[in-house]
Amino acid sequence: MTPQELFEDAARRPSQVARQVLEGVQLGVLHTMPGGTSNSVAWLVWHAARQQDAQVARLAGTEEVWSGQGWNERFGLDLPDSSMGFGHRPEDVARVRVTSAELLQDYLDAVVERTVDYVRGLTDAQLDEVVDRSWDPPVTRGVRLVSTVDDAAQHLGQAAYVRGLVDGGWSGPY
Repeated sequence: MTPQELFEDAARRPSQVARQVLEGVQLGVLHTMPGGTSNSVAWLVWHAARQQDAQVARLAGTEEVWSGQGWNERFGLDLPDSSMGFGHRPEDVARVRVTSAELLQDYLDAVVERTVDYVRGLTDAQLDEVVDRSWDPPVTRGVRLVSTVDDAAQHLGQAAYVRGLVDGGWSGPY
């Protein structure tokens, strides 16, 4: 198995978890913010996709899937197009409202596919290239890619937890 094949398997995991979390979910459950201040399922899935989209686009030197494929228009959020969730306050989280769970899943899937396509074209030397010297040790392209998938996986785990908390009849995939 090549590093690219290994990464592809890991990169697809958040989409698989999202599919389980979003299956049959009601819009009210998607948008509920536990305690009125915590992240909703919709926000968590959206953020998982947005952060990966923005970071991989920056690495690849391409436009984000969000704006390049018109997802920003399909979502129609009351947030700037550049917003990806970092630093969001509860009132910002509440603005992430969708018309369907499928919209969230489809956007996440599009981001994952673009990420996988990008990584397939990278050489081992490109994966080892330093892309951020503001950290100690400096961050390589491979490490940055792994961190985007890790962030997505953590947020999808949180989405599963929030769905179970809010939707009493749901027990999750595991």
